[in-house]
Amino acid sequence: MLPIVFRILFHRILTVDTPLGRKVRLKLIKHGMPLIRTRGRDLAAAGVTRVPRMEGVRDGYPLLADGTVRRVSSVVWCTGFNMGQSWIDLPVFDSDGEPIQKRGVVPGEPGLYFVGPHFLYSASSTMIHGIGRDARRVAERIAGIRRETGRPQSTLAC
Repeated sequence: MLPIVFRILFHRILTVDTPLGRKVRLKLIKHGMPLIRTRGRDLAAAGVTRVPRMEGVRDGYPLLADGTVRRVSSVVWCTGFNMGQSWIDLPVFDSDGEPIQKRGVVPGEPGLYFVGPHFLYSASSTMIHGIGRDARRVAERIAGIRRETGRPQSTLAC
């Protein structure tokens, strides 16, 4: 019974759409919550190709540690406690350093998305039962753009 109560609380009640969720969000962002991780073999099984760390930008595209530039149409900034926002030279952060976004989609910056920050949408955003929902919404948005434009969307998740 207790796990169901926590799931409902963290997944449905403590969201950015509720007054209580917005209040709790301010406190949790400053103090942190448990994070999750993904195993490399699970990523490989899902068809994800891992690339070296992103270290900068060249001509508007991600520059990787091995010197290659990835010409991608979307970047999903998958982060947790430390977002490493120094790589993002765009006006997409509020005065507290939090990304300005709606369920991971950055308004005014086509192709930039966030998944993983605390309380992206709800208290469960960094937990196993919540981050999948956030990631699915971002993936659906990218797939929708592909359907609308008829162009493939190459995505780099950092």
